[in-house]
Amino acid sequence: MKINKLIAVCALAACVFSASAQISSPYSKFGYGLLNDNATSAQSQMGGVGYAMNSGRQINVMNPASYAAIDSLTFLFDMGVDFTSIKSTDTGIQPQVKEQRYGGGLDYMTLQVPIGHRFGASLGLLPYSSVGYSFGSEIKNGLNTRQGSGGLNQLYLGFGARIIDGLNVGANISYMFGNVVNDVYVATDNGSSSLFEHVTEVRDYHLQFGLQYHRTFGSDNTVGLGLVYSPKKSLLGHAWVVKYDMQADEVPDTLAREKLNGNAYLPETWGGGLSYSWRKRLLVEADFTYQPWSKVSMLKLPAFETTKFADRWKAAFGAQYTHNPRGNYLGRLTTRIGGFYGRDYMMVGANKVNEYGLTVGFGLPTLSSKTIINIGFEWKHRQASPNPMLKENYFSVKLGVNFNELWFFQNKIK
Repeated sequence: MKINKLIAVCALAACVFSASAQISSPYSKFGYGLLNDNATSAQSQMGGVGYAMNSGRQINVMNPASYAAIDSLTFLFDMGVDFTSIKSTDTGIQPQVKEQRYGGGLDYMTLQVPIGHRFGASLGLLPYSSVGYSFGSEIKNGLNTRQGSGGLNQLYLGFGARIIDGLNVGANISYMFGNVVNDVYVATDNGSSSLFEHVTEVRDYHLQFGLQYHRTFGSDNTVGLGLVYSPKKSLLGHAWVVKYDMQADEVPDTLAREKLNGNAYLPETWGGGLSYSWRKRLLVEADFTYQPWSKVSMLKLPAFETTKFADRWKAAFGAQYTHNPRGNYLGRLTTRIGGFYGRDYMMVGANKVNEYGLTVGFGLPTLSSKTIINIGFEWKHRQASPNPMLKENYFSVKLGVNFNELWFFQNKIK
């Protein structure tokens, strides 16, 4: 890949990312929206695992310690897109209401380069959360309609270092930015209507630290341990509520404006994973993530209800197999499978929200380079408990392209 081609790809990806479609789900109304775990397309095909994953041919943002595994002559660039179909059933209405929605767009873009023989660096753009919903309900003497859009993004820079053979450490520092917009439109039977708009604007930094240790037994078996940690943080930014009178040409009325600092927080994050690798053909990994969201709060402003959080956790398992990494085309094809189960951080009244899913995918090698095309499929179920209320079934197609080039290799002049 030439430099001008890479610049064109990055520019196009940035434009698509800024205009990418939102996945529509009423659950994204709560908190900062639906959260993302920074998994690439290949990792998503394995249930979203990655804390212990350590490969010099694949970018792993989930644990920055992995950056040190890159070969000193290799350049990596990875970007992914997804398309999602959501079938939902509202059990709180009789008869039950069923609906199908679609969404998708650019999921992420990352790159990674070596810095000498013991260090690696990565740069990229990732979604932290996404918001998208629209629904309405009848109220006394009128109609109430709610809409939401936006989300938070991360522009990150990370470094990884090999301390001793088998032991890597790393860190990501991210610039977190974005707006979460929640609108409430009230129309009464007498003809009056008002719009209440709640905007949360975040402009802040975010830190993540990682460690990986791998031990080889004999020449065929490798066991790995990965740990990540992000500290609790008070967010920087502002939130405000504006009221618009839809029947009058009046200046909008700002009902409240507050700083987020000291009023809105992100919790600490703990993650750990164990992996087993055999002859660089089979990789099996199990991960666990925990975030104590119940210990943090979100700013409460007039005309909008208080958001309650639950502790978030997720258990994931995945495996991949390549028959012969140095063989013919079919031998180099990689098959992946995985699954996950967890509890989300938002609460719907007194109900917690659970989700689980299954994944499968393939890594398709290209004929003329080490570049891999990753295509995967994911089925996920989300619903509240103990009152199921809204049930959602997701089916996603995820496509990623992992460019692997000998970027720093120079032929010798004879």
